[in-house]
Amino acid sequence: MNSRNNLYPIFLKLEKLEILMVGAGEVGGEKLRFLLKSSPEAKVKIVAPEVKEEVYSYLEKYDNLTYVKKKFEPSDLADKDLAIAATCFEELNHSVWQEAKKRKVLINVADTPDLCDFYLGSIVTRGDLKVAISTNGKSPTFAKRFRQLLEEILPDNTNDLLQNLHEFRNRLKGDFEHKVTELNKLTSSLLK
Repeated sequence: MNSRNNLYPIFLKLEKLEILMVGAGEVGGEKLRFLLKSSPEAKVKIVAPEVKEEVYSYLEKYDNLTYVKKKFEPSDLADKDLAIAATCFEELNHSVWQEAKKRKVLINVADTPDLCDFYLGSIVTRGDLKVAISTNGKSPTFAKRFRQLLEEILPDNTNDLLQNLHEFRNRLKGDFEHKVTELNKLTSSLLK
């Protein structure tokens, strides 16, 4: 059977969005860790009756996180742009999903690809370079291993290359086609 990943990758400025995370246990901790690794300034409101140690350590470290000790209520989704249902309780996650859909809030439901509007993929970051990897929910393990491979082969000074290319591009004169031709000449050796 031929399968195709129809996801459309976008890069969100999470510091400009309001995010709700329901759950602060093991699942919530994992989601929060990867979210903050890529977007440390993301504004996240966490709603849960209890907080595990990992999540508590993030609350101490990041001013942009808020925690409300209580059970989820539909009103928690008011004025939110994104939601993450990150509990180990299927019924609660489904309830968060239903309420998010009513309010047209994009949602990710942990370990339930069919209920997700978006996935939190594996991400490689080298300065301004960011590569997101998705297996369309089929194998997070493969995405993780591929991320590790890219982290090994991309040098730490990749951002220096990007900065140099940016400066070169800004100095180019001429129309768009000329600029593309010149940048292609300059970067063709990267593929050898």
